[in-house]
Amino acid sequence: MANKDDLRSQFVEAFEDADYPVSNPMDLLPALPNGPSTKFESGDFSMTAMELNTKLDGDFPYETVDDFVDDVMASLEDRDLI
Repeated sequence: MANKDDLRSQFVEAFEDADYPVSNPMDLLPALPNGPSTKFESGDFSMTAMELNTKLDGDFPYETVDDFVDDVMASLEDRDLI
């Protein structure tokens, strides 16, 4: 089982340096340490940023990293991925 607090921290750390507000997923790529292949892992959860994008039910634009990560976490929970 994934540790939600750990995942949230990973997402914030990876996406916090994006130039907010962001208007689409491509705006987030420069902030990622390994680009779209940046991997997020916790427990049995493992997903790259590219895979994560396919699971996001988000509504761009996002004004802050917390707004974005809140939607990421909600999307993963809604899909029973965490």
